[in-house]
Amino acid sequence: MGRAFEFRKARKMKRWSAMAKTFTRIGKDIVMAVKEGGPNPETNSRLRVVIQNAKAANMPKDNVERAIKKASDKNTENYKEVLFEGYAAHGVAVLVETATNNNNRTVANVRAAFNKCNGNLGTSGSVAFMFDHVVNFKVKEDSLGMDLEDFEMEMIDFEVEEVFADEEDNSVMLYAPFNQFGTIQKYLEENNIEIISSEFERIPTTTTALSEEQKEEVNKLLEKLEEDDDVNNVYHSMEE
Repeated sequence: MGRAFEFRKARKMKRWSAMAKTFTRIGKDIVMAVKEGGPNPETNSRLRVVIQNAKAANMPKDNVERAIKKASDKNTENYKEVLFEGYAAHGVAVLVETATNNNNRTVANVRAAFNKCNGNLGTSGSVAFMFDHVVNFKVKEDSLGMDLEDFEMEMIDFEVEEVFADEEDNSVMLYAPFNQFGTIQKYLEENNIEIISSEFERIPTTTTALSEEQKEEVNKLLEKLEEDDDVNNVYHSMEE
């Protein structure tokens, strides 16, 4: 098992630990998906994925349906995805993914978090190159219709970099470059392979080893950023 597996293991459930935050994030994802491709999941592949993620997060069906209905209203404001880049203390690279309906507010909050925690908010492109942008799919292993080795061979055509089983819940994870999202989703759906969830992630190409005291300092920034309602994900290059 490779880098993606170790990265996921270190971060497992961290971003999804707060139920209210999770539902808020999914609600925003629904709005963006509906505004982009309409309210029908049969014709909107992005919305299908969001609904799958909502199910995996145990979001009530009624909540999902209400969010879709609300997003269909022309008066409902859309969200814009904005990526922030910077450095925490001790040279740790940080990427902050946000979804916001008020960019000025989000910029001010993210900048304040960096300033208060001895970090520096950088310019676009300053640290993004230090992370691989990947997509992952989590699928049910018993829906593959083949053994794991054969499935891995099938995935080579889609530039899938890692495939591994998660014995805890009878699932299989696969990681690929983010631009392969659409083709992989299409293959899985056409072959009746059940998708449990899917998301984009950013995996650091190199990590920075710190002392426990230094880690504590960096974690103050990461936690402050993650508390912000506009923030969806925070990625960093600190060695776990």
